Amino acid sequence: MFETNITSLEFLYRGKVRDIYKIDDDRLLVVQTDRLSAFDVVLPNPIPGKGRLLTELSVFWFKKLSHVIPNHWLDELPQDFVTDRERGQINGRAMVVRRLEPLPVEAIVRGYLAGSGWREYQNTGKICGIPLPPNLREAQQLPRTIFTPSTKAD
Repeated sequence: MFETNITSLEFLYRGKVRDIYKIDDDRLLVVQTDRLSAFDVVLPNPIPGKGRLLTELSVFWFKKLSHVIPNHWLDELPQDFVTDRERGQINGRAMVVRRLEPLPVEAIVRGYLAGSGWREYQNTGKICGIPLPPNLREAQQLPRTIFTPSTKAD
């Protein structure tokens, strides 16, 4: 599923991986597609089943951590909010969530010197202010895993 087309709900937003629809003023339907993005670009070839796996992982962790920190996931059946004809588009790949303002942060755990981390290292010898040994190569495993939170791109 590269793109959804749920006409029974108001379409709000298409992100790199998720399509979002309005259920009502307080709830959204979030559909995880099979789109693949890398370095903030959506690639042309989806990965079949990726959206279902993302949904399973998300629901697992939202349930598991709900006693630690509240989250936006609602234990409601997504299929209750679409037509019979549209259910195939969301089967196993959608969640009903509270409509909240997102925190635009991204938690990046880096084990290898690649992407924007590689570019920053070339210029400064650091990633997010964390000094690294000299003479590392692109895609080389880092001496230790580092955590580099960032703002989330749309």
